[in-house]
Amino acid sequence: MNSCLTQPLTDTHIVIVGGSAGIGLATAATAKARGASATLIGRNAERLELASKDIGGARTGVADISDRTQIETVFANMSPIDHLVITAGSLQAGLVAESDPDRLLRAVDERIAGALYVIKAALPLMSFQGSIVLTGGQYSDRPTGQGTALTAMAVRGIEALAQSLALELSPIRVNVIAPGLIDTALFDSLGADIRAGIFRAATKSLPVGRVGTPEEVADAIIFLLTNGYMNGEVLHIDGGGRLV
Repeated sequence: MNSCLTQPLTDTHIVIVGGSAGIGLATAATAKARGASATLIGRNAERLELASKDIGGARTGVADISDRTQIETVFANMSPIDHLVITAGSLQAGLVAESDPDRLLRAVDERIAGALYVIKAALPLMSFQGSIVLTGGQYSDRPTGQGTALTAMAVRGIEALAQSLALELSPIRVNVIAPGLIDTALFDSLGADIRAGIFRAATKSLPVGRVGTPEEVADAIIFLLTNGYMNGEVLHIDGGGRLV
């Protein structure tokens, strides 16, 4: 078996947009443990500084993923990039009939337009042996009908974008990580009671009997980064959530 398709992370540079917390930060920590250096990009300078300290040091850059100028500025002086991971994106919940469309469309601004801004800015710096991992989600396959229509649209769009870019950007590989219910701050905006209720229900309904952790998703992202034959794929890590 030819082992050269497995690409070690030693001495590579990984840029993680959305790296100040949750899945992004867990990915940075795991990558660093495997010998990579990391650059964390997020909206809040203080949170980025704390995140950098948590993982023993990382470069940071402040930018809102939905702001093209900010993204272009933060990448302007970036060192060469081996891998790019985009985990940024908030949960914009609300029934279409009852919500401000502009607020709901932030899901598209962040996950579609924002991903495009980041990829465009990063491409001149990327290694041809590198890869890009975008973040989708379970709503693409299991819409709820409970106010997540725009988020579902955005994560489904990410899958189509990645598969097209896997051809357009060849030999750079492009994949999608599609998490299910993961214990991160993403659900904090719903309020403590609603968040707790969602997690209790998931514990009862998911085949694995619990919600996932950021570290479990990070391990799956690392697999996408290091397996040189994974391309144009959507990797689901949802505890069987698509089945119930």
